[in-house]
Amino acid sequence: MKKVFRRTSVLLAAAFLSTAAVQAQKSPQDMDRFIDALMKKMTVEEKIGQLNLPVSGEIVTGQAKNSDVAKKVEQGLVGGLLNLKGVEKIRDVQKLAIEHSRLGIPLLFGMDVIHGYETIFPIPLGLSCTWDMPAIEKSARIAATEASADGIMWTFSPMVDISRDPRWGRVSEGNGEDPFLGGAIARAMVLGFQGTDVNEQLKRNDEIMACVKHFALYGASEAGRDYNTVDMSHNRMFNEYMYPYEAAVKAGVGSVMASFNEVDGVPATANRWLMTDVLRKQWGFNGFVVTDFTGIAEMVEHGIGDLQTVSARALNAGVDLDMVSEGFSGTLKKSLEEGKVSMETLDTACRRILEAKYKLGLFDDPYKYCDLKRPARDIFTKEHRDVARKISAESFVLLKNEPAGTGQNPVLPLAKKGTVAVVGPLANTRSNMPGTWSVAARLKDYPSVYEGLQEMMAGKVNITYAKGSNLISDAAYEERATMFGRSLNRDNRTDKELLDEALKIAANADVIVAALGESSEMTGESSSRTNLDLPDVQRTLLEALLKTGKPVVLTLFTGRPLTLNWEQENVPAILNVWFGGSEAAYAIGDVLFGDVNPSGKLTMTFPKNVGQIPIYYAHKNTGRPLPAGKWFEKFRSNYLDVDNDPLYPFGYGLSYTTFQYSDITLSAPIMGQDGSVTAKVTITNTGKRDGAEVVQLYIRDLVGSITRPVKELKGFEKIFLKAGESKTVSFKITPDLLHFYDYDLNYVAEPGDFDLMVGGNSQVVKTARLILK
Repeated sequence: MKKVFRRTSVLLAAAFLSTAAVQAQKSPQDMDRFIDALMKKMTVEEKIGQLNLPVSGEIVTGQAKNSDVAKKVEQGLVGGLLNLKGVEKIRDVQKLAIEHSRLGIPLLFGMDVIHGYETIFPIPLGLSCTWDMPAIEKSARIAATEASADGIMWTFSPMVDISRDPRWGRVSEGNGEDPFLGGAIARAMVLGFQGTDVNEQLKRNDEIMACVKHFALYGASEAGRDYNTVDMSHNRMFNEYMYPYEAAVKAGVGSVMASFNEVDGVPATANRWLMTDVLRKQWGFNGFVVTDFTGIAEMVEHGIGDLQTVSARALNAGVDLDMVSEGFSGTLKKSLEEGKVSMETLDTACRRILEAKYKLGLFDDPYKYCDLKRPARDIFTKEHRDVARKISAESFVLLKNEPAGTGQNPVLPLAKKGTVAVVGPLANTRSNMPGTWSVAARLKDYPSVYEGLQEMMAGKVNITYAKGSNLISDAAYEERATMFGRSLNRDNRTDKELLDEALKIAANADVIVAALGESSEMTGESSSRTNLDLPDVQRTLLEALLKTGKPVVLTLFTGRPLTLNWEQENVPAILNVWFGGSEAAYAIGDVLFGDVNPSGKLTMTFPKNVGQIPIYYAHKNTGRPLPAGKWFEKFRSNYLDVDNDPLYPFGYGLSYTTFQYSDITLSAPIMGQDGSVTAKVTITNTGKRDGAEVVQLYIRDLVGSITRPVKELKGFEKIFLKAGESKTVSFKITPDLLHFYDYDLNYVAEPGDFDLMVGGNSQVVKTARLILK
């Protein structure tokens, strides 16, 4: 099968530099010789031990010998540890492995460093809305610098699962619905974590090993329910879901995590076709595969065997490291004796773990990541926080901005004068600011929206506050939605008492900033929802605030697309701030008061109601498509109660200025199989403010041997234009961009007609026709 790695039009910026120790250069032959010699000394138990990744438990600095895992470490029965925080603790445990185990093999230390370490960046879905690959790479570079300073050498990121279902809570951890954009982000994240030069990665002590996840198709779970079944054709897999994983592999990612779901009826963790045929043989991956948390043991519940059986199936499929289940450590020796796994298969898996440790430089210096001076120097620094603040503001998406009354200017940006009332259950909660899956966050050290605006506007604007309502009327639901220390401190006053207080505060304000939406833990793992409306008491609060007649800005916190029909119709200004990280409060102030012009663009479609889900821009046509501009026509593919259009389309996002696009000009109307054509469009900033615009290229294959999407993203460029300035953006169109997997899974570019579309979102575009000979 012909494989072509598609190139994006995005140029990655130079790496974010920091002072770092660099290990000596060694050849692959040196590594092979070293590991050959080491493995000859290892017992079967020690080889199996390298495949065991337990949780760290409670380890106190200076008392590692007394921990639950200490005995196993000393016996050489542990390959690495999960989620141990603190460089001194990690050094203690590493010392235990080096000085007390028979062979002194160092341990891997991994953690979920998903969107920052202590300096937290926007949740990945928000980060993707920057469409800024240098910024995304820099966020990973800073995360790697901070995590490595605290002893972490391996992160379970990036998560690149494509999802078109916002009911699934883990859309917050991914990059949205599009594989082309997802591939560009996967590459940027891997290079940020591991190093920009694929041939020189992991040499420095501030570079950590990435782990792309969840392989594969996790984002397509049925009903948007976490851990649920996935079933799709191979054609759809390769054309719509697999590319971001492949992009991470091509960028040199050191490890891959198996997904919880099944693929073709076999759980991914035991799926040899997925882990060996595709990942290793087809894509050339040469790192190691780790399960997700208890992924091996969970296959018993899937119904494909007992723990011994599923453990053997996982190893034979190509899985190398067992996270937490201890299925390998508890059953593989017996399976070896019974011939259910071979010594060659065990040796291969063990070798892959040892190779990862070798590539990380741990055999040269097991304390490479244990410099006790680094945390104070490299974690949560002003420089890192300044970058996080800038990227946070860049992630916000302005969904609506209209005047609050006749003859007025749009509500945003706000004037730096008068009184602004900050109202809502998310207005004064520090612990919710960083967003879900920020496990190393300093939850009490990040200012809330109210606190941040107070600090920024001191002496200029009077900032007042009222909670206004609880998150949700149902106290039990709120408790489920505010786990892991993210409590909103439920107020025991009645709904009316909370509302009356808010209305008193609002009565004395010039503008109301309504901080509403989801709590941080309403998205993320095991946080699926069937109702995507604004929670009940929050809608009541918002309605009451609007009735005051004061200008209202809905400052929306969310980890997924919500259904905002009423809000879009009634609220003059809506700024989606996702969960913007440790510096989000300041970034929100920067955008609300006009110091930063918002430039975020949606990477996931917002539906009008859950009945439209899945809804995504790159859909197929039917034999009975609804004519453009129509809502309903009998015997067409449509609904009786709502039109087919989304509330906000993929690629959508407003600015405080406006941009005008020229028609597309092509260097030639016809392109050969070995040729290229340049498409040019001129963008003009027609407003009064400087601003950034994401110029998006879409392509439609009009006739194919199989049905093709109505459009697919194939390029993008983020540009900055001063007021009145124009810039011409060029996209080089090559046959690579026209390739797809045909019925037989051949990767082909078929001759024929193609529509090229360029615009500021997926719906509003200029179009030109190209012919591929």
